[in-house]
Amino acid sequence: MTGRKFAWLALVAGTLGIGLGLASCNRPAQPIEEAMVADPDNWPSWGRTGHETHYSPLDEIDAGNVGELKLAWHYDLEPGYTASTPLEAEGKVFITSGHSHIRAFDAETGKQLWEYDGGTRERATSALQLSWGNKGIAYDAGHVFLVTTDGYVISLDARTGKEAWKTYDYPDPSPRNSNGAPRVFGGKVIVGFGGADISPARGFVSAYDEKTGKLAWRFYTTPGDDVSPANRKAEEVMRKTWPGGWKNPDGTRRGGGGTAWNAFSYDPELNLIYLGLGNGFPYNRDKRSPDGGDNLFLASIVAVDADTGEYRWHYQVCPGEQWDCTATTDMTLATLEIDGKERKVLMQAPKNGFFYVLDRKTGEFISAEKIAKVTWADHIDGKTGRPVENPGIRYNGKPGLFELWPGPTGAHSWMPQAYSPQTGLVYLPVIEQGALIGDGQKGGGEITAGMGVTLLPEVELPGSHKSFLKAWNPVTQKEAWKVELPGNWPGGVMASAGGLVFQGQIDGKFVARDARTGKQLWSFQTESPIVGAPISYRVNGRQYVTVITGSGGNGAGIDSPGNAAYRTDYRLPRRVLTFALGGTDTIPPFRMPDLTPPDDPDFKPDLARAQAGAMLFGTRACLVCHGWNAIGGGAAPDLRYSPIITDAATFRQIVKEGGLKMNGMPPFPQLTDQELETIRFYLRARARAAPAERQALLDKARAAQASHARPADFAGKWNIVIQSPVGEQKAVMDLKVNGNVITGKVTADQGTVDIAGGIANGRARMEGKASMPMPITIAYDVTVKDGRMTGENSNGPFGTFPMAGTR
Repeated sequence: MTGRKFAWLALVAGTLGIGLGLASCNRPAQPIEEAMVADPDNWPSWGRTGHETHYSPLDEIDAGNVGELKLAWHYDLEPGYTASTPLEAEGKVFITSGHSHIRAFDAETGKQLWEYDGGTRERATSALQLSWGNKGIAYDAGHVFLVTTDGYVISLDARTGKEAWKTYDYPDPSPRNSNGAPRVFGGKVIVGFGGADISPARGFVSAYDEKTGKLAWRFYTTPGDDVSPANRKAEEVMRKTWPGGWKNPDGTRRGGGGTAWNAFSYDPELNLIYLGLGNGFPYNRDKRSPDGGDNLFLASIVAVDADTGEYRWHYQVCPGEQWDCTATTDMTLATLEIDGKERKVLMQAPKNGFFYVLDRKTGEFISAEKIAKVTWADHIDGKTGRPVENPGIRYNGKPGLFELWPGPTGAHSWMPQAYSPQTGLVYLPVIEQGALIGDGQKGGGEITAGMGVTLLPEVELPGSHKSFLKAWNPVTQKEAWKVELPGNWPGGVMASAGGLVFQGQIDGKFVARDARTGKQLWSFQTESPIVGAPISYRVNGRQYVTVITGSGGNGAGIDSPGNAAYRTDYRLPRRVLTFALGGTDTIPPFRMPDLTPPDDPDFKPDLARAQAGAMLFGTRACLVCHGWNAIGGGAAPDLRYSPIITDAATFRQIVKEGGLKMNGMPPFPQLTDQELETIRFYLRARARAAPAERQALLDKARAAQASHARPADFAGKWNIVIQSPVGEQKAVMDLKVNGNVITGKVTADQGTVDIAGGIANGRARMEGKASMPMPITIAYDVTVKDGRMTGENSNGPFGTFPMAGTR
C-alpha cells in the first residue's frame, strides 16, 4: 500500500474511524495478511488469492477520482453464458464464456491473442452437461486451467492456448456437471461438480497435479464403499451420522449429495484447503436417511490437508439438511481482532441466511447472525454452534406447505462477496426470497423426480423478489449499511484499496460505491445486465477494472419473475468491458427491438391443456434455462417471443431432435409427441398473455401513485379478467362496502372464494382462502377509475397477475 493511501486513510479515519472500528488513524480497520495482498498487480484466481476476498490491493482508482473512470477497451461476445469472472496475469486478460470457450486478450488494448473451445457442445450427452456454463477459470505458472461442464479438466499454455494436458474427472455415469471455477492451490488443481438436485450421486472433490494432470487425491463428501487411506478418517466421521446407512436393500444408493460445485479457499500457512459443500438428495431426509442423523458432510465446510486430502475438521451449517441448504458460497479468509485478540477466521454467508465466522485452524464456531429473513431457524446456539430450529419447519409426514425463508435460491447465492481489510467489512449480494415447501405429494409438486418434497421456489410472499448490497461487520455481526438493488438477482462484488466497492446490476448499470458508506460515486450504463464479478489489475503502472456483461446463473432462470421489469434478454449484447482513468474507448449505439410475441392467429385458448403444458414445462427441466412461468431470465431465449413456438415441425426439430445443440440447447428425445405439443401449446398461451403482463408492470408503477377512488366506487358486481400464465381467467366479483370495510365473494369455474379487507388511499385490499389443491390465500389489490377496476390478483404461491374489471 502506498504512502499516499496511508495519508488518505488518516484523513478519513479522523471522521469515520470510531464508527468503523479503526484502531488508529494510520492503519486499516483489520490486519492485512501477506497472502491476502500477494502479487497485487494480478488477478490469477476466482477470488484473486486463496483467501477468496475478491479484494484488489491497488489504489490508483479511488473514491476521489473514480468519476474519471472511462472505458479503455471492449470486446463483443457471441450469445451464450457470460455470468463469469475474468482473470488477469502476464499482461493478459483470460475469460470463459458459453461452455468452456476460453479467450486471451492483451490487457492494455483488448486485442484477442488466442481462443480455445473446450468441446462440450459436441460431446455432451445430457441436458445437465449443457446447462448454464462456466463461472470461471484459473491461472498459475504460465498455464490456464478449466473444467468443462461435462467433466474434462484441462491445462492450456497461457501464451498460445494449446493443451498441455487433459484428463477426465467423473468415475461413473451418475449425472454430473461442472461449472464452478477450478482453483490452483499448493501446486494442485482443485475441481468439484454439481448434480445433487437430481440424483443421490456421491459427492467428491478432486486434486490434480498442476504440471502433469495426474490425480493427487480425491476427497469424498458422503460415505461409500470406496475408502482410500486418505479418506479413512473422514469415513469414520461421516458414517455414524447416517445411522440407517445410505443404501437401499438392493445395494443401490438411497442418499447422497454434498457436491462441491463452487467454493474453495486455501491457507498456505496452515496448508489447509477449505471445501464448501452442497445439499443432499433426496431433499427429504426421511427418504435419504430414514433413521435421521446429521448426514455429514452435507451443507458443510470441510478443511482438508492440501497435500494429501486428509480430513482435518468440519462445520455443518444445516444438520440433517432438507431445504437445499448449501454451503457452496464464497469462504473468505482473514484476520480479525475479536475481543482484543487476533483470530485467523473463515467467513461465509451460505444460502441459509446466516453469516458465520469460524476459526479456520480448528473449525471452532465463533459467531453467526442473520443477514436476511430466516424462518427455518431462530438462531445459532453460541455454545454448540448448532441452529435452534423453529417448530414445524421439518415437513416430513406433515400436511400442507410451510413458508421457508430463505428459499432454495438462498439469501446469498454463488455470486461472490468481497472483503476489505481497510474497512473491516464484508460486502454481500443478498436476496430476499421465500418459498413454500412440504412433504412429497403423490402426483406432482416435485421440480425433480425423486426429491421427496413439494417445493414452490418462485412464490409471491410479502417482502420477496428483492435484493440488496449489504456491508456487514463480521466482528459485531451487524449491518453497517445497505443499498436496495433493482430486481432480485444481485451481481458479484469486488472491493479495492481505493476505498471502493464495484458491482454490476440487473438493470445494466456497473456501479462503484464508497466502501464506507455505500454512496454511489460512479456508474456506467451497458445494454445488458451484469451478474459476474469484476476484477482489477495493473499493467505498466496503470490500473484497470474489467467486467463481463450478460445475465444468467440465477438458479437457472427460476428467479426470472423478480427481474421481469428489466430487459434481461438472451440476445442483448454480451461484452468484455475494461475501464481505466482517462480511457478513450466508446461503444456504438445499440437498440434492441421491442418485445413482440409471434403472430399466432390459429391459437385457441384451452385452460386445461395450458395447465398440463405448464406442469410439463416445470417438471421436464424446461424452466431450468427458460425461466419460471416461461419468463426468460437471460440464461436462454425467452420463448414467449420466439417464432419457433408457432411451427410444430421446427419446434420438434429443436426440442426433441437437437437441432440447436451447438447453440447450447440439448435434445429431449424422451418427450412423447403429445407432450411436445402440450408444451408448445403452453408456450403459445404464454405468448398470448405476454403483452398484458408487460403492460401490467407499467400500470403497477403508475398505480403506486395515490388513487382518488371512494369506498362507494368499489361496491357492486364486477366482471373481472385475470391474466394468468395459462391464459385469461374470468370471474365475477360481488362486493359490499360498509365504511372502509369491504367484503364479498369471487365466483369462477373453479369455485367461489369469500373475501374481506379494507379500503385506504383509494385502494381496496382483500383476501380469502381457497384450496388448489393445497390451502392458499387469494388476494386482490385494486382501484377504480372512471368505472373501471384495475389492479392485481395474487394466487398464493402461484404468482401475482394483472387484472381488470367492468361493472
